[in-house]
Amino acid sequence: MYEPKTKENDSSVIEFIENVEHPQKREDAYKLLDIFTETTGFPAKMWGTSIIGFGTYHYKYATGHEGDAPLAGFSPRKAKISLYLAAYNPEREALLADLGKYTAGKGCVYINKIADIKVEVLEALIKQSVSFLRKTYPGE
Repeated sequence: MYEPKTKENDSSVIEFIENVEHPQKREDAYKLLDIFTETTGFPAKMWGTSIIGFGTYHYKYATGHEGDAPLAGFSPRKAKISLYLAAYNPEREALLADLGKYTAGKGCVYINKIADIKVEVLEALIKQSVSFLRKTYPGE
């Protein structure tokens, strides 16, 4: 049976952020920690070794694959900061158009630094992600 690698754990979020090498990324990680905590209302938890997640939901696909994931999160990676927000969300594209400088993959939005984006749009994206995932996967 498939066992997800990225699970919620008791590692220290602050210790993880303190170990971010680049000073600007570390500073942005603390700002994002505040933004995500205030916007979601959930405490920060480490997911795997490098994702800071907020809240949780249980998903189950038609294929039978299921697991748990954070409702929203981020990771200050070496190249860019990854923002984990609901991917298959019709309202997401409209909000992203106003975010600022970013790139997007299938499930992530990537930014270089907070100064490149509008924080109020990020907050709207986070709220919208949490709302969408709670409606899509009720029961949490």
